[in-house]
Amino acid sequence: MEDITITTLSLPVEGMTCASCVLRVEKALRRVDGVAEANVNLATEKVSLAFDTTKTNLRALSAAVEDAGYKLLLPAGREKSIGDESENSHQQRAYGQLKKDFVLSITLAVPVMVVSMMEMTSWFSRWSSLSTDETNRLLLLAAAPVMFISGKRFFTSAWQVGKHLSADMNTLVAVGTGVAYFYSLFAVMFPQWLGHGGTTGPVYFDTAVTIITLILLGRLLEARAKWRASDAIKKLIGLQAKTAKVIRGGVEIEIEVEKLAIGEVIRVRPGEKIPVDGSITQGSTTIDESMVTGESFPVEKTIGQKVVGGTINKNGSIEFRATAVGKETVIAQIVKLVEEAQGSKAPIQNMADSIASVFVPIVIGIAVITFLLWYFVMGSGFSSAMINFVAVLIIACPCALGLATPTAIIVGTGRGASIGVLIKNAQSLEHAHSIKTIVFDKTGTITEGKLSVTDVIVFGGSDKQRLVAQAASLESRSEHPLGHAIVEYANAEKIAPSGRIDSFENFEGRGVAGAVDGARVLAGNLSFMEERSVNTREAQSSLQVLAAEGKTPVFVAMEGKLSGAFFVSDKIKPGVKATIDRLEKMGIEALMMTGDHELVAAAIAKEAGIHRYFAGVLPQEKASRIKDVQSGGNIVAMVGDGVNDAPALAQADVGIAMGSGTDVAMESADITLMKPDLQGVLEAIELSRQTVRTIKQNLFWAFIYNVVGIPLAAFGMLNPAIAAGAMAFSSVSVVSNSLRLKRRKL
Repeated sequence: MEDITITTLSLPVEGMTCASCVLRVEKALRRVDGVAEANVNLATEKVSLAFDTTKTNLRALSAAVEDAGYKLLLPAGREKSIGDESENSHQQRAYGQLKKDFVLSITLAVPVMVVSMMEMTSWFSRWSSLSTDETNRLLLLAAAPVMFISGKRFFTSAWQVGKHLSADMNTLVAVGTGVAYFYSLFAVMFPQWLGHGGTTGPVYFDTAVTIITLILLGRLLEARAKWRASDAIKKLIGLQAKTAKVIRGGVEIEIEVEKLAIGEVIRVRPGEKIPVDGSITQGSTTIDESMVTGESFPVEKTIGQKVVGGTINKNGSIEFRATAVGKETVIAQIVKLVEEAQGSKAPIQNMADSIASVFVPIVIGIAVITFLLWYFVMGSGFSSAMINFVAVLIIACPCALGLATPTAIIVGTGRGASIGVLIKNAQSLEHAHSIKTIVFDKTGTITEGKLSVTDVIVFGGSDKQRLVAQAASLESRSEHPLGHAIVEYANAEKIAPSGRIDSFENFEGRGVAGAVDGARVLAGNLSFMEERSVNTREAQSSLQVLAAEGKTPVFVAMEGKLSGAFFVSDKIKPGVKATIDRLEKMGIEALMMTGDHELVAAAIAKEAGIHRYFAGVLPQEKASRIKDVQSGGNIVAMVGDGVNDAPALAQADVGIAMGSGTDVAMESADITLMKPDLQGVLEAIELSRQTVRTIKQNLFWAFIYNVVGIPLAAFGMLNPAIAAGAMAFSSVSVVSNSLRLKRRKL
């Protein structure tokens, strides 16, 4: 079998300006053998790549992008760390150059526009000592730097894509302004060629420089807005401490965070940042984790508890042992997740991509038809036909179309990260707004997951101490939370487990069996006992009463005879009922799924305000239950936190993992909640709804400018300068609308 080595990277691309550019770069990369995925994000100006290193390399990918008329910026050959600013340096350079071009452009464009307007008045000729021809020559000279220095980017890019018989936004701007300028140049230098005799005809230098100036202004505002849109990433990167006080050889020394190693002991004083992830070995404190979880209240921490890098130590001095450094820290993983989400594409983007693929050629066709109709049919003359031709080209630039979806995704995922809702990709963010049913796992999701034994009942004259000792001994081999609760109960009662375990078997979701001190012992649920022909009639009355209170029974049998039962309770999380009530008001049905007995499930569901539930569900059955709920096209979310929830999370249309759960569950989920409560579920759904609403608004505005503007321009009702302003404003308005997501209440 052939070896496949897939590498994933996110790299900057220079030269992209519109949705057409995005498609061209993607197509160029996907044609390279070995490229599995290539998604370009216009808002971040990056491409997310997945490729087989045995078939291609970065040089080949760079060549493909360059051949398409753009530039792929390759890594500098060193490993990127959190807080490394080199990745954004190209954006800073590009912004600086854009600003210089705009300053030059507006400095010359304003006098060109003023003089051009004054030239049309009767008093200008009386006031000015220059003739019309001389004035126009000065306008020609003043407009040249705007066209060929400030506007160079448009002509260069248009030439690059034109060599491949393609066109994009730069083509529209270059053709529009180029026609206006060069027509005016010929009108000044060779008036006889245009039928004006020896006198200069109408000139449109002001039109050309105004268009370039307004488009540069739009890009400048757009770049600033896009920079604000990615604030979440910059804030996350800024959370990391630069140095750490590490204990080496009993001496405290301060070193750079990059030089820390796993296992080192670090000291943190009040008010200082936790530099990396770890586990407290000495002291206690409260820690502000709001920047990671969105939780506003400080969390109490003591020996043995975890701390997260980037959080702030409030009022106690602690020492902790580093458990994760560099790319393995929680902050690094969050940054990676957010970057990947912001680089992904939402399904709704497909519509914009389909339109963008044919948009520019269609616009050029409309502009040519406009010119021909005005010149040959309407008989308006070359100048008027040309102005309408230019207006159509300029108003139709598809910048806003390419920014409509990615800017909303960037702001939406960034907003989510700031409140502890981590979204894996744009598809998940879009799908969440369509959820009709949410299935909640019980333990650790609806309940706190902190199980404790509340009642112990013995049957048939059994000895309670022996029952506890043997059950605790057997359950010490189990990984199930119920087993841990029994072991903790034995420890609290100071009952030592029995000494010898000769055999042990785990029956997932049902119980455990083994030989303890030579005796055959079973511990598990009611069905597990019945499977092994254990008579449970004596336990039925106790089961009815205690299970109705939401207590989960663990039956124990010795040598085939029922000896007793442990009843374990788990408190429901604060705010669960309020969350369920809110979901119902949002038109979303809440279901509960648990492996517990019917009576226990009924009691917990009632307390939580849930009307439908699945009881006695084995771990391997959870995914199939989700599939059943999905029947009929129902959009289903699953919320869980355990290893046995992973298949169900993957099966659901949207998998939501509690951040307090296991890494496996979080890897299988589409959305991870860093907070332990269910408020994050509501926030995730509301964030999705607001983001999708914003995308639709953006697409509407992106289209409406063209739907209204192109006919107006074609009918001669739109001046090219106004068209340029409207086009620039369309991009800025789309990005600004996306930025509103930062302030909306969830």
